[in-house]
Amino acid sequence: MNVHSSKYKCTECGKCFRSNKELTVHRRSHSGEKPFECTVCSKRFTHSSNLVSHGRIHSGDKPYKCSLCNKSFSRSDTLQTHKRCVHSNRRPYDCRYCGKLFKSSRDLKCHVYTHTGAKPYSCRHCSECFTRPVQLKTHLLKSHNEGTWFTCHICEKKFTKSRILRDHVLRHEGVKPYVCLECPKCFYTAGELKRHALKHSNVKLFCCGLCAKDFKHKHSVPRHFKRCSIKLGFTGW
Repeated sequence: MNVHSSKYKCTECGKCFRSNKELTVHRRSHSGEKPFECTVCSKRFTHSSNLVSHGRIHSGDKPYKCSLCNKSFSRSDTLQTHKRCVHSNRRPYDCRYCGKLFKSSRDLKCHVYTHTGAKPYSCRHCSECFTRPVQLKTHLLKSHNEGTWFTCHICEKKFTKSRILRDHVLRHEGVKPYVCLECPKCFYTAGELKRHALKHSNVKLFCCGLCAKDFKHKHSVPRHFKRCSIKLGFTGW
């Protein structure tokens, strides 16, 4: 009712909230205020829960474990995203422009930008703009040296995300935690397992726009499409 009555309304963007506490946290997105600071790397956050989750990067604590593959995570929402994206084929989010389905609202939001051309994430140091926040983060690190690099303690290679560093270290250690449920093969990353799983599945998510032939792998479509367009006489492609 507080949302509908606009009791706690942001004066900057008009968005309404259920409580004054939520409104206070939201206002930091406009002011840039980050009152919570990490005592290890001095990185700052707008919310205390984000600081707690960030602290697990330094401590290595991962209290949320996947019951399907035993992989552990530092955040509960990351665990839920992992289960939906890795262990489920459910895609509840559909694009209103093309009907394409996605597993998360974040993926759908970023996909819609390909239709609208919007690049809402802008660099405060230069004129570069991006469709995804991770692209902006990578740009800030590489172009302006702003943010935290994640460095491999074995080869000193640097990465923009802790997840990428974690997968990289597994290759040094020879650990393959992702096990196929259909065969004995193991993999370093969830992405590798997901691509392999297509061999055991009849699901074909990718389709040729000319002849409607279906494919398991996305990279198979352009090669087929080129041959198909020549065969059907579409020489202008």
